[in-house]
Amino acid sequence: MKKQNESDLFSSGLKRQLGLFDSTMIMVGIVLGSGIFLTTGIMASSIPSPTLILGAWIIGGMLTLAGALTYAELGAAMPEAGGQYVYLREAYNPLVAFLFGWILFLVYMTGGIAALAVAFAEYFGYFFPTLSLQHILFVKDVNIFGMTLHISLSAGKLVGVTAILFLSIMNIIGTRFGKGIQNVFTVVKIGALFAIIVLGFTVGKGTAIDFTFNPTGLSFTALITGFGLALVAVSWAFDGWNNVNFVAGEIKNPKRNLPLALIWGTLIITFLYVLVNYIYLYALPIGKMAGEVRIAEKATTVLFGGTTAAIISAAVVISTFGSLNGSILAGARVYYAMARDSLFFKRVAKIHPKCGTPAFSIVVQAIWASILTLSGTFEQLFTYVIFVSIIFWITAAFAVFTLRRRFPDMPRPYKTWGYPVVPAVFIIASLGILINTLIEKPIESLAGLGITITGVPVYYFWKRMKKKKNNS
Repeated sequence: MKKQNESDLFSSGLKRQLGLFDSTMIMVGIVLGSGIFLTTGIMASSIPSPTLILGAWIIGGMLTLAGALTYAELGAAMPEAGGQYVYLREAYNPLVAFLFGWILFLVYMTGGIAALAVAFAEYFGYFFPTLSLQHILFVKDVNIFGMTLHISLSAGKLVGVTAILFLSIMNIIGTRFGKGIQNVFTVVKIGALFAIIVLGFTVGKGTAIDFTFNPTGLSFTALITGFGLALVAVSWAFDGWNNVNFVAGEIKNPKRNLPLALIWGTLIITFLYVLVNYIYLYALPIGKMAGEVRIAEKATTVLFGGTTAAIISAAVVISTFGSLNGSILAGARVYYAMARDSLFFKRVAKIHPKCGTPAFSIVVQAIWASILTLSGTFEQLFTYVIFVSIIFWITAAFAVFTLRRRFPDMPRPYKTWGYPVVPAVFIIASLGILINTLIEKPIESLAGLGITITGVPVYYFWKRMKKKKNNS
């Protein structure tokens, strides 16, 4: 196993300046994006049952907690920059770790950043229509090899790119700026959700919730299938919980603070998700929720009267901006870790001498995410790699078993509570989501595997370059 002690981490240039509060806010801030404002109406189409909808959010939180407890052991034992990349490298081999980093950079993290930037721009455009996605600045059809490509540029896309570049610069200037932005926006978005909950309970004009288990009389098969689809939606609302592990090399006392950040962050998110969904159900009969994408706006309008479009739009702007910042901060640490292993551009491994941040890694990430934002291809690419990303979740969780067997004497300041049941539950549940994704999107899933395989020759290219360097 690759040895690396705390002094090595300090000498790399990354300083441990993230406390427990900072780490928890990074986790919570990344997860709380736009999903909570949009997901429940879609779920209601699959399972028209308030009991099952709340149950799906509770089970989603429990499964996320199982994953958090599992990753907590890995993070406390190997508190290095890169998180999951490091666990895959040590448990399996550098190729598996590289393919994770490859997909993360090529699509998953950068595509997620692009998606958040566009979501930010869409709701920002509510207040400034001339800067919206609907305000088209440029349209042109380009013929390439007999194929016509429709190219368009909107003001909203430029707003999204501006947000990416601004937050990237802030995170280059210093981690203290990045964590400061994260803390402020995460606290504000928690406050906004808490306000919806409190006001909904106290002054909201809702109706009693019908907790009949199966009010529409669906068959048992339809209920199980619908509940499975709802759990998939919930799992993506919780997506990003493990990204705090990427910054483990900068967390103070990571043996204590990283597990606590994962646990507390999961509990906070689950608490908010369940109560907000209770408020949605209190505001709207299940029949009026089904298929409603802007569920938060519709529910709050019913509760408080008038129109709450401006309030919800402001909440989503704040929420996506904070999530965008957290993703930019965390993602760059993975490419930095890859470059330190000579499996990415050498300069990406360098720490800025004055700022103390992986500046070039952040720059490379910003450039590629901006290109994906402008091209609009991130949506299709992101659907391709969902299947692959779940595979990496599972392999990382299974690393707990692998590393305990291979390195029984490895210091483990924190051991997964409920081992081996808790990590097994997370793995089995993730396998269920994996199978569902394959059944629902077989072409996209296979395409994702194809994109992943393109990283194999790239890996051997970097490996050959490393060998030449060592021989020279």
